[in-house]
Amino acid sequence: MPATAPAPHRAPRARPAAGRSAAVLVLLAAAALIPLLGPSAALHGTGEAQAPGTAGITLLRSVVFAALCVPLGEVFATRLARRVPGAPLERAPRPWAASAAWAGCAAALGLAAIVANGNLVPQSLADLDLGRLYDTRDGRLALLEVNAFLVAALCARSRRPAGVALPLSAVVVAEALRAHPPVEDSPLVGSGLTLVHLTCGALWAGGLLYVLRILRRWRTSAPEAAVAVLGRYARVAAVLFAAITATGVCSTLRRMPPGTVLDQLTGTAYGRTLVAKVLLVAVVAVLALLARRRLRRAADGIAACAPARAEVVALGLVVVVSALLTAVPVPIRW
Repeated sequence: MPATAPAPHRAPRARPAAGRSAAVLVLLAAAALIPLLGPSAALHGTGEAQAPGTAGITLLRSVVFAALCVPLGEVFATRLARRVPGAPLERAPRPWAASAAWAGCAAALGLAAIVANGNLVPQSLADLDLGRLYDTRDGRLALLEVNAFLVAALCARSRRPAGVALPLSAVVVAEALRAHPPVEDSPLVGSGLTLVHLTCGALWAGGLLYVLRILRRWRTSAPEAAVAVLGRYARVAAVLFAAITATGVCSTLRRMPPGTVLDQLTGTAYGRTLVAKVLLVAVVAVLALLARRRLRRAADGIAACAPARAEVVALGLVVVVSALLTAVPVPIRW
């Protein structure tokens, strides 16, 4: 009896990667345009004056926030991966912490130069007054951020790269203090809220980025470990999201009294930017829930990567809009 010929192997159906790539490019283009067009769009019709250099400040703060997210997220995700039995940590993705820290240092230098020129974009080196960096609160905080990013870059190249968390914590503290000057009512309360909000946001965005890189690196050699890391991240991300939401609501109510919230959300640049950020966070939350649902129900946990990739891109937009939020006028009513 002749042997039965083996059935021909059918090639797997190609995924519609073109549409996803186009969507990612559109989101990246939007992130690049936010610093350029965002300030004028947010201020249009509000009667508020746009400060000189708002677009440049937004871009620099976007780099600073991203430079916080990447290294802190790598430390966070690496600790999660170490708790997974059998995780091939020796084949972990190459860290981007050093490059991110150097980028943050350059952006912090740019912000320090603006402070040295009286919060105006300098046109030449002659405009800089270094005395402002040592004699003013904003100047000292700007110098602290520059030095902290420099130390973080050196730590990232050392034998203990997790040490970047310490200097970057100093950057978070400096940003929290800068956002709430002493003339504000209860500035320490506001700084504490910003501290928690910024820390949780950096861990959420940066952690997801590194987890997705782990998934891509381990998807063929150790898929079970990769999915386990994503599952651990998803559980912690739910707590981070709750903390971000709570601190965000409290910070909004401090700056916008309950009786004026609706008017200021539509009538001020700060309120409009805040609405845009809330809508983006809502999109991120939906994508996170979709990824978690696929992670639980799909036979192959790698299927959760698609919404998770969209989530990390949307989180990038949130980072840029958050930077814009720090550059527009704050409607504080004392």
